[in-house]
Parts: sequence; C-alpha cells; structure tokens
Amino acid sequence: MAASPRLEAALFDFGGVFTASPFAAVEAVGAECGAAPGRLLELVFGPYAEDTDHPWHRLERGEIGFAEAREAIVALGRAAGFDADPITVFQRMGADAGVRPAFVERVRRLRQAGVRTALVTNNALEFRERWRALIPTDELFELVVDSCEVGVRKPDPAIFRIALDRLGIADPRRAIFLDDFAANVEAARALGLRGLLVGHDPSEALAALDVLLAELSA
Repeated sequence: MAASPRLEAALFDFGGVFTASPFAAVEAVGAECGAAPGRLLELVFGPYAEDTDHPWHRLERGEIGFAEAREAIVALGRAAGFDADPITVFQRMGADAGVRPAFVERVRRLRQAGVRTALVTNNALEFRERWRALIPTDELFELVVDSCEVGVRKPDPAIFRIALDRLGIADPRRAIFLDDFAANVEAARALGLRGLLVGHDPSEALAALDVLLAELSA
C-alpha cells in the first residue's frame, strides 16, 4: 500500500474548534422560545449543510451586510412564529464562546514544526475584529480565508481550493482540515484533504489529530 503523503498544511475552522460550538448556543435559545430542535438554527443560519440564497449565507459570502441580513431573518422568524433575531442568538453565543487553549497550543506546535497553517471560516465582515481578537490569529495562521472576503463559503469546496492555492499546496492530500460541522469536513475530504470532525468533546478531536499527524509524519 502506498505511503500517505507527508503533511504540509493544516487548515482550521474557527467557531466550534477554537471556541465552543455556536450551534449549541443557537439550540439553547431555540429551546427557550419553544422551537423544535434545529428549527431556530435553520431560521437564523439557513440549511447550513448547503450553500443557498438564505440571508445568512448571502451575508457570509459578502453579498449583503449584517443589517440587511438581520432584517430578513427577523421577518422569516416572525412568519414562523418565533423571535429569530440574530442579535439575541449572538449574545448567547458570546457568553458561551470560551476559547479552547489546547487548540491554540496545537497550532503553535504545528507552525514550529514547519507546517503551513490557515484559518478557513464562514463569517461576516462586521464580526471580523471581535472574533480575531479571541485568539492570537496573526501569530497562529499565515493565512486567513474569510468567506465574506472571497465570496465563497463552506461547504463549497472552492473555499478550500482558494486556501491551498494561496499556501502553494498542489496536492490536497498533503493538508488536513478540522471543523465542527460534518458537511464542511465532507466537502474538504471530497477535494482530497484529510478531514477531522470536532465534536462536543474537543479532547477526542485532539487525540485523533495527534494520531493523524503521526501517520502523516512517518
């Protein structure tokens, strides 16, 4: 059996990897307002396993601003009988978004070992300063690919191709990607990257990462 290509690059999602999952916060707000599991999540963020014309997806692609997206999402929620104001959701997300130091340290070690590092995030322009300040972003990553800047959002595989091209990685098999959303991990795998899903217990993902790093460094 052919040996695995050596690791050259490590790509990471932000929310749900370096902080607690934002989806858990949305579900908590939904439960408080009587929404069925997953209902508020879909109202606010749209069908997140897809790339659609939902207002939040358009926001993350940089096509509209937060004010316009918020107005449209509030209207969707009102029509469904719920308070789907993104501000309420983000207040909860901010309160629950504790940083995970173990992931920060792991990226530092990867950089020290000569691995190229990139952050690949679905985000909005209006949130950039806030989330970047939560971790030492410029120290950890030589590249940040933000969906609102490149006009492409996960799970579109094109966003991973952008990251690899900018890092100069010709073979996707020489890169790994970590995300807390399964559809994004599958999209990266479809392009050829090694994908790792970060679940509710981040220690499991860190252990899996160590195993994969050992395999790719052998």
